[in-house]
Amino acid sequence: MVTAAGRDKLYGCETPRIYTPELRPLTRQTSKGFECIAFAEQVLGIELFPWQKWLLIHALELNPDGSFRFRTVVLLVARQNGKSTLMQVLALWRMYMDAAKLTIGTAQNLDIAEEVWRGAVELAEGVPELSNEIERIDKTNGKKALELSTGERYKVQAANRRGGRGLSADFVILDELREHSSWDAWAAISKTTMARFYAQVWAVSNAGDASSIVLRFLRNMAHMALGNPDNLEDVVLPELDEDDEADGDSLGLFEWSMAPGMSVWDRHGWAQANPSLGHTITEKSIAAAVKGEPEGIVRTEVFCQWLDTTADGPFPPGRWEKGADKHDLIVGKFAFCVDVSWDRTTAHIGVAGFNEKGILRVQVVASRSGTAWVGPWFNSPPEGGGVPRKSNPELVGVTLQAKGAPVSSLLSELEAIDGLNILPWEGADLSRWTGMFYDRVRGQEMDDDGEPIKPEDVEPLISHPGQPLLNVAAATALAKPSGDAFFWDRGKSPNDVAPLVAVTGAAGCFLVYGTVPEKVSKYESQDLLVL
Repeated sequence: MVTAAGRDKLYGCETPRIYTPELRPLTRQTSKGFECIAFAEQVLGIELFPWQKWLLIHALELNPDGSFRFRTVVLLVARQNGKSTLMQVLALWRMYMDAAKLTIGTAQNLDIAEEVWRGAVELAEGVPELSNEIERIDKTNGKKALELSTGERYKVQAANRRGGRGLSADFVILDELREHSSWDAWAAISKTTMARFYAQVWAVSNAGDASSIVLRFLRNMAHMALGNPDNLEDVVLPELDEDDEADGDSLGLFEWSMAPGMSVWDRHGWAQANPSLGHTITEKSIAAAVKGEPEGIVRTEVFCQWLDTTADGPFPPGRWEKGADKHDLIVGKFAFCVDVSWDRTTAHIGVAGFNEKGILRVQVVASRSGTAWVGPWFNSPPEGGGVPRKSNPELVGVTLQAKGAPVSSLLSELEAIDGLNILPWEGADLSRWTGMFYDRVRGQEMDDDGEPIKPEDVEPLISHPGQPLLNVAAATALAKPSGDAFFWDRGKSPNDVAPLVAVTGAAGCFLVYGTVPEKVSKYESQDLLVL
């Protein structure tokens, strides 16, 4: 078909740009995807798009023993391409045809999970042979469930640390995984499949941002297994033992996204990220989004490209990112700061000092569960040997919030460590040091002549290694007012901001106690006015 502009009609890519390849030819004997497609078409009366059929055939690949090759399937595709319909078809097929005893649907926003569930129920009710097998439908808010006369169930669960605990599931849908900014919900819900032989977890989402901790980790793992096709940086893989390697790859990634570096007007990129283009999505609708919305939003929502920041955050856009330098080092004196997450699950130690250019360098040097490790950490030498950290002659001191914070309970313990110089962080210094840190990140916005510098040309006066936990904190921290000033709000911030608090305190401690400016008489620096 030819468009009015004289071009052939543009269709989305059937095959994802990045995916985990099959281990053997996919046939009706090696993939259950063919059965699911037949169920959709012949029973539900739904004609799936080419990309949906391709995905089902590849994602439902079987091992020789009949189990699913992929225990976890990560589907990344731009919004409005038909993810929800696909999940409804898959859930009903597994219940009615594959005897999955329990299906759990969840999302960070319960309304989203309930909407997918509601669509599946309506599909089942609309087909007499399926409707006749329905034993019960519970439409109670927060308890929605579909139960068949043969015992199969489809429940909706909240995406939190309690969701799914005590249950054993064969099929789990984790919708909008980009919104999971901690591992709590993933740990609770995904582990429901541990004892089920034919289980699968489907993580379905658009691209994420700096706060998408779970999705970023899964995507990075899959990319590394595929040879890092997008040249992702600073990705550390966990070490696998022989049993893990023998089990093969149980994580499957299927990513429809625009390739890095492409223009937002590149129509080939449109097709890469929108496999339903030409079916339910039009070029006109994509063009309208490109023209009318900020580029960052378009790249994430329409082209499934990742952002290294979040849409909001305390710092001017791009400033924190400009300070990233993984090779920079502190030279000379430095200061530590300890902070503990609001829920007391994790403690962090930040460090600050000047690099060789005199720019403030900060980073998180230790981050572990609990708090019992903090005292011994200062009493032990760094990796590679040497004197204990508390005895380093370049150490200015260690600070922590003395009152009113989770970390405050460690003050007496750290003060009792012989040779450790504790410099409590309290009172007006809480907001003062936060302001000093903020100003360094913001950078100098006026030139020497007092003229404003273009925002994109402003360079921050701080350096950091771009650590993921610190990036997330810096991108999502909320400020707590303190008079006319502010400091970081541990309780109301959507993610753990203790890493940011740790480097903020270390920076303030170093700048106040580690840099003693030379005192110069005002009479030596100014002309004397004689009356």
